[in-house]
Amino acid sequence: MATALTALGSDVDTAGEDWTVTPGAFRGGASVDCGLAGTVMRFVPPVAALSDGSVDFDGDPHARTRPMGEVLAGLRSLGVDVSPGDTLPFTVRGAGSVKGGRVVIDASASSQFVSALLLAGASYDEGVDVLHDGKPVPSLPHIEMTVACLRGRGVEVDDSEPNRWRVLPGPVGARDVVIEPDLSNAAPFLMLGALSGGSVTVAGWPRATTQPGDVLRDLLARMGADVRLDDDGLTVAGTGTLRGIDVDLHDVGELAPAVAALCALADSPSVLRGIAHIRGHETDRLAALAAELTALGGDVTETDDGLAIRPARLHGGRFATYADHRMAHAGVVLGAGVEGVEVEDVATTSKTFPGFAGVWAGLFG
Repeated sequence: MATALTALGSDVDTAGEDWTVTPGAFRGGASVDCGLAGTVMRFVPPVAALSDGSVDFDGDPHARTRPMGEVLAGLRSLGVDVSPGDTLPFTVRGAGSVKGGRVVIDASASSQFVSALLLAGASYDEGVDVLHDGKPVPSLPHIEMTVACLRGRGVEVDDSEPNRWRVLPGPVGARDVVIEPDLSNAAPFLMLGALSGGSVTVAGWPRATTQPGDVLRDLLARMGADVRLDDDGLTVAGTGTLRGIDVDLHDVGELAPAVAALCALADSPSVLRGIAHIRGHETDRLAALAAELTALGGDVTETDDGLAIRPARLHGGRFATYADHRMAHAGVVLGAGVEGVEVEDVATTSKTFPGFAGVWAGLFG
């Protein structure tokens, strides 16, 4: 993301622990490598539409299969020139400004389709008025995070109607901000506490947050762990009991892989629902989880919108990650509970947690 924004004319200084972002004029003649990051391939094109020329987008081979059509269709309906199709690679040809206005999209495959347009909307001449028309939007709390982020920078957002978000045109205020820890990335560490019979504390866990990852507190408590939030952080301790769970993860699909792995180690059945949309993430996570858990002796059925997981005797073996950081989270959780699990390409976790493997290994004697 930092490289992409720099290519468009901003200065993003990543040399220190604190990053400094200095806005610049949006310019064309740039190329953006999205890698496998949905946030880059979806959030940057609406900004590139403000540039004064062409911006080319591409990414990893699997990124070319990820859903993009609704964002690009939305931009086209606002008068932006995007070609050739609805997936990577594509080119956004900016004209220096975007008129903005009403746009109707189907965001049932990803909340990022909405957030992408909202984040750029204040810089459009008429703002942007996004209407969702389709099945319920997954990961809705992520849109609420986007709205809170915009309002914190002085942008006026009207979200008073269901499935409609209106961003008014106007300046985006500069702010110094402390970024909260990524709560979803804490999942395998907290689960290690639940599995080990010991405890794990994640320091700096916010008392109040818009991050959907905060639901980990409730999920782990329901599965039998002792969960405590105090001034030291969030502490999860094992109680010797690990129960299955029947839960709708529609709003927190990013947690599904790690939760599925933990459920495979539980003493009673689990049903994970509402997560059909994670088939379109870095990989088809439902198919991948079913395949990898089954290969290690698990009893897993893939359903229309989730997984049914029953207790089974698991054994060691190779756990494929499909270049997906969340699949790696599932693999290390299994490895904490089953001897001999080898997690393939654990370095894929660097997408959202550089140094993950070293931190994880440091928790074991």
